[in-house]
Amino acid sequence: MSPYSRASDRYTTPAIFFHWAIFLLVALAYLAIEIRGPKGSDSRAFWSSVHYCAGTLVLGLAVLRLLWRLWAGAPAEIEGNRLLTFLGRAAHLALYLFIFAQPLLGILMINAGGHPVTLAWVNINYTLVGADPIARPLLKTAHEWLGNAFYWVIGLHALAAIAHHVVFKDRTLRRMV
Repeated sequence: MSPYSRASDRYTTPAIFFHWAIFLLVALAYLAIEIRGPKGSDSRAFWSSVHYCAGTLVLGLAVLRLLWRLWAGAPAEIEGNRLLTFLGRAAHLALYLFIFAQPLLGILMINAGGHPVTLAWVNINYTLVGADPIARPLLKTAHEWLGNAFYWVIGLHALAAIAHHVVFKDRTLRRMV
């Protein structure tokens, strides 16, 4: 049975935690990759490690978030414009795909380059696939393209949340805070 009642249209505390924790980790991953520094520098090694750690944690939390969503469900959608409802569902599907695909592409790209993903702070190395010099540039291109595309999707998601709060004056944003 879903923990949502008709009296509450808010997301559960774990759903809210997963949403905002993933948001912060994605922001950290973007920040780390943007400021990492030149190849061979200590700065680049540090920020690359931060990027890998954040991406790995995003993937782990994405799995937990999806399992929670499947088990607990979500509150009923706020009634409104059908086009906006469709666009909202499409954006959420895209965001879910992103939080799974982007970290996996990053891991596969590093592994295809002949390296394990190293999480130095916890002394963990892992490899999902072996070295593949043909696949690596394709995976790198896909990882970078998806990362750039999702700057826009994430921005539109944030703008839509603000629009719901400021323009439409509905409960959409308050359900997740």
